[in-house]
Amino acid sequence: MEYSMLRGSVGLLAVVSLLVACGDEDDGGDDNGSSPEVEIENPLTDPESGPPAGNPDGTCGVPAEAGLGDVTNPTRVVGNGIPDSCTSAEVVEAVTAGGVITFDCGPDPVTIQMEETAKIVNDTTAEIVIDGGGLVTLSGMGARRILYMNTCDEAQHWTTDHCQNQDHPRLAIQNLTFIDGDSSGEPEETSGGGAVWVRGGRFKVINCRFFNNVCADTGPDVGGAAIRVFSQYEGEPVYVVNTTFGGAPDLGNRGSNGGAISSIGVSWTIINSLFSYNRALGNGGNPADSGTPGGGSGGAIYNDGNTMTLSLCGTRIEHNQVNAYGSAIFFVTNDHSGNVVIRDSVITNNTGGSWEPTYPQISNHDDTPISVTNSTIE
Repeated sequence: MEYSMLRGSVGLLAVVSLLVACGDEDDGGDDNGSSPEVEIENPLTDPESGPPAGNPDGTCGVPAEAGLGDVTNPTRVVGNGIPDSCTSAEVVEAVTAGGVITFDCGPDPVTIQMEETAKIVNDTTAEIVIDGGGLVTLSGMGARRILYMNTCDEAQHWTTDHCQNQDHPRLAIQNLTFIDGDSSGEPEETSGGGAVWVRGGRFKVINCRFFNNVCADTGPDVGGAAIRVFSQYEGEPVYVVNTTFGGAPDLGNRGSNGGAISSIGVSWTIINSLFSYNRALGNGGNPADSGTPGGGSGGAIYNDGNTMTLSLCGTRIEHNQVNAYGSAIFFVTNDHSGNVVIRDSVITNNTGGSWEPTYPQISNHDDTPISVTNSTIE
């Protein structure tokens, strides 16, 4: 299947297979079976529209709080039934107003060229849902980030005296495709997150696709070509469910670190998702080697900070590339308190980099607990 129509519009161990009986040990990670689960309908599975959203082989249960936001009674509808009515200005206005946002752009897929970054305003509504119905692509046109939320940005309104740890807004993006986002022109402190940049509150991603998004391509502390996240409320995880980052050789995301996603001090629970053909382009790692600009770690996922958990279930990570460390995953906690949980997943054929103390394609401190259940790492 050729996916080129989406462009511009949209080793150390040969095989490591560990089979561990579930529940035999407490690994400190999320147990997807310990809470009520939900069924999630995924509209982004038509091969004619490009790689599907998510890992088609992923069968892990989805906890209720990671489920789709309710869009039965939308607060705001972008469009009036015809494609031309769905404009960048309409999207920006709807996101500024908050609430539950849906789209009515007609029965066929539509790409909205974003002429301005849509920004969450923190004092509109506590719950914000943006749902594309499986038909909507938001394009940054290779010129700008697509979506921004920052509880500590005074321009977006402070709502508490502890902006780095507040429970709102609670943002869900779902049934959407994000393409050609570019944050490389943003100030250094916010130059990650080519498609989406989030700080504070809560954030989850369900049934989405991220193609050809970029952030700054060098720097030790820049990352997340598709998504960059900071400071989630009470250390609760970002949920990523049925989502694809890349999916084909010409659709991968790329940036200095974290070819797909990057965070500092944030836990992630990633379920039934696919990371492929993403690239970490920097050189020299973090801190940067002398004479290098730094970066180049985490071909798919880059985690840095203190206490945090990276949990993967039903997820496939393949064909990602780095220049420094962690061709699939870079996971470093400054206080050596974090852990990684991998269940029913495949990590394979990621290339480049070095420093693989425990498993190939994963860079981490020697004392980082990594629990692997019914998964292949090769």
